[in-house]
Amino acid sequence: MTAEDIERENAAIKKAYKELLKVSYRTLSDDDKKLIRKAFEVAVDGHKDQRRKSGEAYIFHPIAVAKIVAEEIGLDATSIAAALLHDVVEDCEDYSITDIEQLFGETVAKIVDGLTKISSLSKEQDMDVSLQAENFRKMLLTLNDDVRVIIIKIADRLHNMQTMDSMRADKQVKIASETLYIYAPLAHRIGLYNIKTELEDLGLKYTEPNVYKDILTKIKDSKEEQDLYIQEFSNVIKNSLNKELMDYTIKGRPKSIFSIRRKMVKQGVSFDEVYDKFAIRIIYKCDDNDANEKFLAWKIYSIVTDHFRPNPIRLRDWISSPKSTGYEALHITVMGPKGQWVEVQIRSERMNEIAEKGYAAHYKYKQDTEKEDNLEIWINRLQEALENPEINAVDFVEQFKLNLYSKEIFVFTPKGELKSLPKGATSLDFAFSIHTEVGMKTRGAKVNGKLVPLSHELKSGDQVDILTSANIKPNANWLNYATTARARGKIKSALKEDRKLIGEEGKEILRRKLKQLKITLNENSVNELVNYFKLKTSLDLFYRVGIGTIDNTMLKDYSASRSNALMSFIKNKISRKANIPKDEIEKAEVTVNYDSLVFGKEEEKLDYKLSNCCNPIPGDDVFGFLTVSEGIKVHKKNCPNALSLNSNYAYRILQAKWVDSSQQEFLSEIRISGIDQIGLVNEITEVISSNMHVNMKSLSFETDDGLFSGKIKVVVKNKSLLKRLLDKLKKINGIDKVSRV
Repeated sequence: MTAEDIERENAAIKKAYKELLKVSYRTLSDDDKKLIRKAFEVAVDGHKDQRRKSGEAYIFHPIAVAKIVAEEIGLDATSIAAALLHDVVEDCEDYSITDIEQLFGETVAKIVDGLTKISSLSKEQDMDVSLQAENFRKMLLTLNDDVRVIIIKIADRLHNMQTMDSMRADKQVKIASETLYIYAPLAHRIGLYNIKTELEDLGLKYTEPNVYKDILTKIKDSKEEQDLYIQEFSNVIKNSLNKELMDYTIKGRPKSIFSIRRKMVKQGVSFDEVYDKFAIRIIYKCDDNDANEKFLAWKIYSIVTDHFRPNPIRLRDWISSPKSTGYEALHITVMGPKGQWVEVQIRSERMNEIAEKGYAAHYKYKQDTEKEDNLEIWINRLQEALENPEINAVDFVEQFKLNLYSKEIFVFTPKGELKSLPKGATSLDFAFSIHTEVGMKTRGAKVNGKLVPLSHELKSGDQVDILTSANIKPNANWLNYATTARARGKIKSALKEDRKLIGEEGKEILRRKLKQLKITLNENSVNELVNYFKLKTSLDLFYRVGIGTIDNTMLKDYSASRSNALMSFIKNKISRKANIPKDEIEKAEVTVNYDSLVFGKEEEKLDYKLSNCCNPIPGDDVFGFLTVSEGIKVHKKNCPNALSLNSNYAYRILQAKWVDSSQQEFLSEIRISGIDQIGLVNEITEVISSNMHVNMKSLSFETDDGLFSGKIKVVVKNKSLLKRLLDKLKKINGIDKVSRV
């Protein structure tokens, strides 16, 4: 770099630092500014010789993270300083945690230490476990030290996602998958909704770039029309609000690209068919009187519904019963101008700040006299689950994510205390939410005075009374009744001891039964049996033999398949003169290579199987996944399991692409619905068989009050042919929706 370039860069660094001070959500005292200035100087010194992959000076990254922490999340000067320093100890030999503590005090040092530990976790190499799931679990343990560690880490991840264009494509997919799998749900739970939304959109940008670009283009194309609609809607209610002398603002907010995509997939509709692509937000000012704040929210609700008819099943009152994240608002869906449904969100300024900044804004408004807040309760409960060594890391993450995103219900104890649970929670989940010992001794429950089974799904407003007995202990069926991570974790721990005893007996039974089949029980045969029965561990195998779910007939089938697999191996080796790994012998059928897929940078032709979870066909964007016992499985890039696989097992992912599909045919299922009419089935079969010359495997239709729905299984050669078929079917009179399963 020339002296002129260095001078220009230094000026840009100073400018970025000044902007950081300007955008702080909190009022900074002189001492705060001194602390931040010192942290900035140490960060500049520590990163002076470092550059990012884009070529930019590294110091811009910690400044950007600190800016997110200061402006978008609204944390204090201590957090801003920690954000500036978050990579110093990890990346610079000149500074240790001890140095940070001496310069900035114990709190900043503790936060920086937590962030350093999280960063070092991702560098551990242990191929026997799911790195990401286990690291995520360890990362959450830092919540107990200081929740700001996780919040700054989320800010760090957001900036990394914003600046990922210069990375390799495979690295982009891994980081984006990890973000959608873990960081976006975590931001949601802490109440950082704006950041959660941006993380989701950026995640989609790199995991499904074509989908992202398509929706983004359509949103931009419809922006002018949308702005006019929001103005028209607002004008109708402004006069009424002004007459009431209300101090308010009305904003139109487009739904995120990710949420539009989710609706398109979930409802099987096109972009144009998603009816609520934006929301209208009314934010009002009020005094500190809690009762007045609620009164004004319902007053605005009344004014809006005076002008526009509300959808009665789409009222969400999160003011009377806030979400466990602290979110408060009234959400209503009304029939707006031109017959369009519009979501209207009503919030006070306080509610709006909490919605946007979560934890930080909550503490700004929290009074010292208030009880323990929801975030602290959540952290305490999470701690129990984290410290339970019996829970498998991947299972833990899946359960954690499930509970993060689930909608809430509110139920009452017999004494009238309000409890919040995830939607779908059962009476058994409620028992464990009261106390572990109550859950362990549950023999039944009464809901609204009536006796119900443990599997009974609770609804908001239910009053639940748990019946206990000292003689009761959990059994395996309880796992079918429980849905929350807390309840399932406790039940699994209780069952594990019983399972070990039964497993020991099962091992001896298995030894005797295999001996009769002339098979020795050893490490190889145990591994074969675990794979054959699609189990996870040898204990699973022994336990199932012990309780009789794996019987003599099943073991005989295994013995026969073993012989067949060996014959296939011998035939294949003779015909192909190839060296085949030992684990391939287990396969009863070796996949035939049709030269339709190639893998890796070298574009090698390898044996593979198409996964059943997403049924890819030629033309789909795909990737290969190296399984433990079934070789390479090919998944679509938008497969429901893609995020989990890319995030947890990135080292097993293989690049894959279709190169020649002319000799292969693939089975695909089409769902179709619309208005029933005479001759419709004939018209559909005419399009499929005669016009398109597509082979139809099966056809089934159901009719109900003049509407029909059906499933058609067809055999096609590639994705473009299938797309043409779908387009033709959509044009048939009476057909409303056509989608590929």
